[in-house]
Amino acid sequence: MSNGKKNYWLVFVIVHVLFMGVWGALIEIPEKNGFPPTLGYVVWALTMIPAAIVALKFNNWKIDFSKKAMGLGLLTGLLGAAGQLILFFTLRLVPAYLVFPVISLTPVVTVLLAALLLKERTRLMGWIGIGVAMLAIFFLSYQPAGSNNESGYTWLLLSLLPLLAWGVQGFVMRWANSVTSAESIFFYMMVSSVLLAPVALMMTDFSQPINWGFKGPWLAAMVQVLNAIGALCLVYAFRYGKAIIIAPMTTALSPVLTVILSLIIYAVIPQPLVITGMVLAVLSAFLMGREDALSDDASSVVTKPSV
Repeated sequence: MSNGKKNYWLVFVIVHVLFMGVWGALIEIPEKNGFPPTLGYVVWALTMIPAAIVALKFNNWKIDFSKKAMGLGLLTGLLGAAGQLILFFTLRLVPAYLVFPVISLTPVVTVLLAALLLKERTRLMGWIGIGVAMLAIFFLSYQPAGSNNESGYTWLLLSLLPLLAWGVQGFVMRWANSVTSAESIFFYMMVSSVLLAPVALMMTDFSQPINWGFKGPWLAAMVQVLNAIGALCLVYAFRYGKAIIIAPMTTALSPVLTVILSLIIYAVIPQPLVITGMVLAVLSAFLMGREDALSDDASSVVTKPSV
């Protein structure tokens, strides 16, 4: 792999972090304005379509219709879409600054699967960065005893579902990039998202008032397109980089930005331990990015899972 292509992953990670971080902070606004989260999912699925069209145009409209590409692509999309649908309901219980730090635990799943099945390896600096990221996640997930939480542990249990889904998705996405193009993967992710849209519609209570104005579906579309672009960048990041590096970076830094913006929106002062977690997350991203710059071309070779 050339040095130019080798650095592509970092550009895609940066765009992904910025877009997903802002998306996470704004995702609750349409629902608070009277637009149901189930319809928010439908809007998100629709925003995936133009993003998929752009991706296919970059690939000269070529789609891989092999069984393995279709299977891995659809599985990647279903995992992501299922996590999205559950996330919308979780955010009805508690604000984003509580949910997203918990979801940032997803690299634990992705990294373990990548190391065990993809046989990915990293240098000492990379492992230190991953360790710092795990420590950051611990601090970010801290909630003081006696905090005002009317939903009890329900929100935490619900948060674990997208955590697991997106953690496995990161592994499957990396595997899929070893057998097909990133554009085909994203196309099947879009298909999976749209296929689940009828389920979201059936779950919608249309007997309740729904805001069909600008602050409803139109505002939701403006917010959800950030996710669509961010997801596309993540697919490309996994193509050029290593899951064991990308997973902790994206899932540590995106929630940090979400938490910061969410705290500003809610006018809440974070706990000192949460601030510590944010600093550690940034440090972990630097360490892991530095490790990838030092690693040689051979370290970026993708192997198929030994299953």
